[in-house]
Amino acid sequence: MMSARRGESLKPESVSCSPAPPMPIRIVQLGTRRLPGEGLRLGTVRRPPRGVSKSQFASRNFYDVWVPDLAPSADVVKAFQDSKRTDADWRRLERSYRSEMKQPERVRLFELLAALSNHTEFSVGCYCEDERRCHRSILREIFREHGAEVRD
Repeated sequence: MMSARRGESLKPESVSCSPAPPMPIRIVQLGTRRLPGEGLRLGTVRRPPRGVSKSQFASRNFYDVWVPDLAPSADVVKAFQDSKRTDADWRRLERSYRSEMKQPERVRLFELLAALSNHTEFSVGCYCEDERRCHRSILREIFREHGAEVRD
């Protein structure tokens, strides 16, 4: 390890800081078979899976780490579920969810995960079968907006 003498600083050219190749974030459906290179699986859901013991969340392919802060609030989900689920209703859910994700603590979490995506493989997911009407599709966009590479 290089070190500087007291009062001196290391010159940038003397420190090896080659950028790591990006490792795209995978967006997945929780509970599905894991893909090679998927890495750590983050569950961006409000609630753990029903009827599954905590010790089995990872082994049953749900998630390794629970991150409910990236899930839409119960109020946002309920408003959509109680609607006719039209395209206009979906756009309303998207606006509400994006608004929630603009909270400072959530922005910091997105920035952290976007930065980590340059150094480690991981995936994020939800239980919904159809990503087109799931917050995963919005998460994909928000991660990209924060500079993360997201695998299609």
